[in-house]
Amino acid sequence: MFINQDPVLNQTVSLLAQSMRETEDELIRNMLASTASVINCTGGVNGDNPTELSRSDIDTTVLALLGNDAMMISDNIEGTLKFGTAPVREAFWGMMNTAVLDDLEAVTGFISQAQYPSNMNVLNAEWGSVGNVRFLYSSRGSVTPNASLNGNNVYNVFCTGQEAYAIVELTTATASFIYTPPGGPTDPLRRLQLGAYKFAQVPRILNDAWIFNLRCTHS
Repeated sequence: MFINQDPVLNQTVSLLAQSMRETEDELIRNMLASTASVINCTGGVNGDNPTELSRSDIDTTVLALLGNDAMMISDNIEGTLKFGTAPVREAFWGMMNTAVLDDLEAVTGFISQAQYPSNMNVLNAEWGSVGNVRFLYSSRGSVTPNASLNGNNVYNVFCTGQEAYAIVELTTATASFIYTPPGGPTDPLRRLQLGAYKFAQVPRILNDAWIFNLRCTHS
């Protein structure tokens, strides 16, 4: 519960909560980048290895997931009589860096989330869909610097089905907020206060066959 008695502290608590969740996301991102099975894009035309995103690469990833009996995450969105919209298939989720969104839009069959027949169950971070993958974006999306054949950045697009990975919470080390007011044993002039958080978690892949790292470069 927020109390107006100390608005600065209340604002700091909100910022620390956002920081904690973003840190959790980054830990999961790094785990996936280092352990998920890799599919390199080869259908692009930029002459690099891997290439930029293409429809054939996305379809290859979808077929690999389906061949491993991965379950899709989102249901189809049926078409409606609305101008400029298109139906959206059942889909796996793809998580990507914002730096390659322009390449995603250039992929054959891309449907912007603004063209979905309905905005129900559309996430704020959703950019659009291609075939049976709906893509989420983040400026903190995974990237491996200078890792391509030509020395360009390689972007890791995690395409996942249900139950592919999880966070193992440690019951003895649940997330907690720490606050020390001014005037502690080492602060006789009451000038210093501490606000922080701590948590412990173990992100891990549950089934390696249900998630793939589709690696690409920029066009």
